[in-house]
Amino acid sequence: MEFAGKHILVVIENLPVPFDRRVWQEATTLKENGAKVSIICPKMKGYDKSYEIIDDIEIYRHPLREGKGALGYLVEYSQAIFWEFFLSFKIFFKKRFDVIHGCNPPDLIFLTAIIFKLFGVKYVFDHHDINPELYISKFEKKGFFYKMILLFEKLTFKVADFSIATNESYKKIAIERGGMDKNKVQVVRSGPKLDRLKLQEPIEKLKSGKKFLIGYVGVIGEQEGLDLLLESAKYILSKRDDVHYGIVGGGTHLNEIKSLCDKMGLSNHFDFYGRVDDQTMIDVLNTADVCVNPDKPTAMNDLSTMNKIMEYMALKKPIVQYTLKEGEFSSKEASLYAKNTDPIDFANKIIQLLDNEELREKMSDLGYKRVKSELSWGYESKKLVNFYKKVLN
Repeated sequence: MEFAGKHILVVIENLPVPFDRRVWQEATTLKENGAKVSIICPKMKGYDKSYEIIDDIEIYRHPLREGKGALGYLVEYSQAIFWEFFLSFKIFFKKRFDVIHGCNPPDLIFLTAIIFKLFGVKYVFDHHDINPELYISKFEKKGFFYKMILLFEKLTFKVADFSIATNESYKKIAIERGGMDKNKVQVVRSGPKLDRLKLQEPIEKLKSGKKFLIGYVGVIGEQEGLDLLLESAKYILSKRDDVHYGIVGGGTHLNEIKSLCDKMGLSNHFDFYGRVDDQTMIDVLNTADVCVNPDKPTAMNDLSTMNKIMEYMALKKPIVQYTLKEGEFSSKEASLYAKNTDPIDFANKIIQLLDNEELREKMSDLGYKRVKSELSWGYESKKLVNFYKKVLN
């Protein structure tokens, strides 16, 4: 066992485990290679136990009120910092850990890590989101808070002994903006675990009597473009009445999107599932005929690899999305690409797929083969293990 006797503490602020699929895959991979793994994360609906052991991984969950706006985020992050301090010391005194593996957002976990570095603990920064770009995406401005976020990012990389990037764009930011040694930055993509994402027969009742189901899975926030998806749905439903939508995921804008859906007269054509267990998500996506990624073309989305794209491909689904750099890299010929922020073009791309079963099957096969041969967690997990050999040695 590569990491026998080593203890790794994973800290994540914005999602619980095992709901956060990337973090859970990383944690289980480290555990399977001999490490003891503990996790600090927030409580959320369906994940409300303060302490739980799953697959021999200890999970410590703390209360968290999700924020909206500058003041809301300040309250959220202050809560998270307090609980990360408290629970880290509780875990450390129970069994000393060798590494803190901090997963952003926000870029504040270094405040906890820097204290434990005094005890010889290493800090690995797992770069999930580029926060300066995320701030611009949310608030469409720079200023004091933007400069503060840039400072937190810089300090995070300064404190980090090693860094994990989810793609080459993030690696470039770590080196050029973060000042990291390129030999201490490892790309580990959010490849899907194929034994979790099982192919299965569609469940026709999820289509609510319609011929086709359009599927979406992911966070529902400001930059995810669900408002644009509703605009494209309105156009499609003005042309035909054989389409239903299954939306899986939660977030700060879920209620606003549901309200907008109702105002647009589309509620009968949409099912909003919220945050659900893996099986429900897999049921919906296996039933979908086309899956969508309406992420807006912000700097954040352009440079980020989205888990949902990989999951769509792993379940053999053709995709429609806007033209984004990392989205194109991930899906290639498995997706059609609409003109940025043009919901009518997005709608027409969906219609093109609905009306062409042969094209849907061709794109589905291309995406599945790409994941299976290049991008699955089976490949990415080996990179993580080799990277941790360097960290722990």
